[in-house]
Amino acid sequence: MKYLLWLLKAAIFFTLFAFALNNQQDATVHFFFGTQWRAPLVLVVLTAFAAGLVVGVLGMVPRWWRHRTAARRAQVATMAGAVPAAPLSAVPAGTSGSPSAPTSPPDVPSVHGI
Repeated sequence: MKYLLWLLKAAIFFTLFAFALNNQQDATVHFFFGTQWRAPLVLVVLTAFAAGLVVGVLGMVPRWWRHRTAARRAQVATMAGAVPAAPLSAVPAGTSGSPSAPTSPPDVPSVHGI
């Protein structure tokens, strides 16, 4: 499996390397107000890809932050209201020992918001 991953990485690298070698001609990117940027095509494509990654990550940061704070609040609430677990010997005879899953009331919205 380890060699298969190395082969996959090598194939991806050589494919990107061949793309870079085949696209060395200059490309001109025209911005507003008559400004332009001349660079090899592979550099233009790489810059556009990196800019897309940055915009995507920056677009997700508020949602990640909200989920992180919600998870932290839930963890604190769970820790604050936690009851110490009963030892197995304290389980009454005739029960299976595994508690059933609690059901939430129908008027409480889902945690996920879906």
